[in-house]
This record gives sequence, structure tokens and C-alpha cells, in this order.
Amino acid sequence: MNFIKTIVAAGLVAATTTAAFAADITGAGATFPFPIYSKWADAYKKETGNGLNYQSIGSGGGIKQIQAKTVTFGASDAPLKADQLEKDGLVQWPMVMGAIVPVVNIEGVKAGELVFDGETLASIYLGKITKWDDAAIKKLNPNVKLPSDAITVVRRSDGSGTTFNFTNYLAKASADWKSKVGEGTAVEWPVGVGAKGNEGVSGNISQTKNSIGYVEYAYAKQNKLTYTGLVNKAGKPVQPTVEAFQAAASNADWAKAPGYYVILTDQPGEKSWPITAATFILMHKDATDKAASQEAIKFFRWAFKNGGKAAEELDYIPMPDPVVQLIEKTWAAEIKS
Repeated sequence: MNFIKTIVAAGLVAATTTAAFAADITGAGATFPFPIYSKWADAYKKETGNGLNYQSIGSGGGIKQIQAKTVTFGASDAPLKADQLEKDGLVQWPMVMGAIVPVVNIEGVKAGELVFDGETLASIYLGKITKWDDAAIKKLNPNVKLPSDAITVVRRSDGSGTTFNFTNYLAKASADWKSKVGEGTAVEWPVGVGAKGNEGVSGNISQTKNSIGYVEYAYAKQNKLTYTGLVNKAGKPVQPTVEAFQAAASNADWAKAPGYYVILTDQPGEKSWPITAATFILMHKDATDKAASQEAIKFFRWAFKNGGKAAEELDYIPMPDPVVQLIEKTWAAEIKS
């Protein structure tokens, strides 16, 4: 896992060091979109000769770096509210959508065979359910052979937008979780082993028998992790598919959301995946390095225009055209060149 991450990250950094252009495009933040940003960066480099140096350090780190003006853009899966954007002089927009999935490592259990509902998932992360053959899990999965072994709970150790969306969903699904833990990029976890980034959680799950964790779907797919199904708000068991992600995303009203602040968890609809999420870009309205800022906007414009197919190949959902048009108007109105 770490080997793959190093190769991909090195490719991104190499793209920056060999490019000859006026301003470096530097970004840092969410691990959730790292697979697609990597793919876009590679294609953009081949097409334009311009590179991108993106550090996959978690949403919390991305927010801190853009606030400190050490990067051209920050990336976060936990959007900032309008008053915070105003305070920091930032512009925010959604770049792409994806989904978070529970993943397990149980001998004999295949991807999609196990199903959870939000209440049961919350009980595992609260430490109330501690064994795989607990009655609540067996009730949801009467035909799955489950061991009596203890559950190893894996969660993020860093400030994480993936954690924000996961805990936001648990808070909606479980009153107990909402009152005892709540939601955020970092929370006081009742139980669990911490791992850094989607990469770290993926690696930990793949190496630990009888474990459970949560990762962005592209990581589950790329690392051949055993993802689970979920019972959605309509009470229907659903599998993580692009159609299920799109069903959840279709309800979003981006035009009326200040700073594009939209949370896509626990959306209605019989086909909706319950932990669908957007990932956001943060940039300064009045950047110190305006040349670098404009280079970044060129990259994002290119990604919106040319990156949809690559996004879908990694099971992300491209932003709809009307939303892209809104975002381009936001750039013109708010980012000084």
C-alpha cells in the first residue's frame, strides 16, 4: 500500500520539478480525492507540460496550509461554512464527488456480502458491539458465516474530511452517537486503532484480520478491500455503485448553498448510497502569488472540461455541468487575477 502511494506521489512531485512554467501549482489536503487528482495531474502534465505538486495529508492539514498561505490551494472533504470563508478571505467550491464505504477483513466474507445499518455501525464504533457474531450483525446478515472473534476497529488518526462525513452520517443514524461523540474532522473516538489517511486505513485493514474501517471507495477498489453494503434512509440495502452515488448526489441544491456548503450523507431515495460526499477546493480571493493562483484555476478548468471520464473510471462522480458553470462564475467574480 505505502509503495503504491509513494510511486503515485513521486509522479506528482516529479511533474512539478520537470515542468517549465511561470508558477508552481501547489496544493495540500484531503486523501479522499488523491487518486483522481493524481490521474488528472498526470494527464494535464502530458497535455500542457505543466505539473502539480499535491500533498495528500488529510483535510485538516489542507485547511491549515491554505490558511497559512503555504500552498496555492487547499483541499478538504469537510467544507468550511460561509462565515469562516469570509474570515479567512477564501473561496470554496466542490471539485468532484465520491463515496465512503465501510471495509472489513473477515475470512470467507466477500465484497458486498455483509450489510450494516447506521445504528449497528455506530454501535461498533462506540464499542457497544465487540464481536462479529453479535446478534445485531447476525440479524442483518442471517446467511453470512461470521466468526465469534473480537472486532478490531480502525479509524483515522489525523484531521480528516472522510471522518467528518463518516461521523456526520453516524450522528444522523444514531442518537447515541450524536450525543456521545458527534461529528467533526477529528472526534474523541471511544474505541479503535488510529491510522493516517485513507492510505493508512486501507493498509491497516488489509493486514489485520477481523478488522473494520472506513475509506473512500476508490481506495477500497484499488486495494481490493472487502467493502460492505449499507441500509439507506429509505430502509433499502444498497451496494456502493456509481448509480447509488449519483442517486444521493441528485438531491443537492448547490445554487442555493452559501460557499457551496452541501453535505450529501443520508440522502433520501431508495437507491441512494448513505455516505456520499463531495470534496472541496479552497483558494484565497486575493492570493499573494496571483500567477500561481491563475495556473491553479487553469488546471481546475481543464479538469472540469476533460476529467469526467477519468473520474468515472475511479468511481467518482463529476460535478454536473450547471454546477461547473456556477463555479466558473464564482472564479470570475471572487478571485483576483
